Amino acid sequence: MTKIIDGKAISAAVKERVKKGVGELNQQGITVGLAVIIVGEDPASKVYVANKKKACEALGIISEEYALPESTTEAELLSLIKELNAKKSINGILCQLPLPRHLDEKLIINSILPEKDVDAFHPHNVGRIMIGDYDFVPCTPAGIMEMLKYENIEVEGKTCVVIGRSNIVGKPMGMLLLHKNGTVTICHSRTKNLKEVCRSADILVAAVGKAGFVTPDMVKEGAVVIDVGMNRENGKLCGDVDYEAVKDKTSAITPVPGGVGPMTIAMLMQNTLTAAKKQNGLI
Repeated sequence: MTKIIDGKAISAAVKERVKKGVGELNQQGITVGLAVIIVGEDPASKVYVANKKKACEALGIISEEYALPESTTEAELLSLIKELNAKKSINGILCQLPLPRHLDEKLIINSILPEKDVDAFHPHNVGRIMIGDYDFVPCTPAGIMEMLKYENIEVEGKTCVVIGRSNIVGKPMGMLLLHKNGTVTICHSRTKNLKEVCRSADILVAAVGKAGFVTPDMVKEGAVVIDVGMNRENGKLCGDVDYEAVKDKTSAITPVPGGVGPMTIAMLMQNTLTAAKKQNGLI
């Protein structure tokens, strides 16, 4: 019987834990604050920012939103980040990606203080993930690890395959599975015999950005399949996995929507709470 992993239920449990933690800090006179910067009018980014604001309000986190016009210069954006880096009431800073083309994404990310980098994109935090000594993990891989833990899915000794090598999901995902003693292969567009590699996986993570990319012939009987994809086809949200065709082959699978998606914001809230605790010498 296939287990459908319910991201909404697991994210609700994470948020409840964060809400409790924020409340405990408030009792000590400590507030928790997140600043979200959005540049331009990207519709998807606007939806994400609105969802983050809503989550902050529900959990008692102070949310500051900085909606900047498309024409914002690099100097103006760097100046704002410098101001937020110095602001004691702000524990986490998030700059919504993608940025308009005239802005240097790498420069902007690198200007956020590592201890306020709740997206865990700063090279300092990326390096710490590499060696297994980290405070923050990018929110989507962190959410996936939380799901596996919640469902008591053991990683140790398992063959784990990640399709996709992005800095945001694929690479950190591989490292987190490795830290839990999984045997990890990261696949990409140049991987030879991709189907055979995927078919070896006990845990298969699809983060390739192509609707229905993972088909039944790529999935081992009884595998755990985690679908990170957020694609739109005919106005409908769908994942990287051909869900209906694949699900009966699996022991557990995440749906889209309602799987990995809700976990991303929940883990952002968790990272913000962790940042507040660290900055106040509580961990």
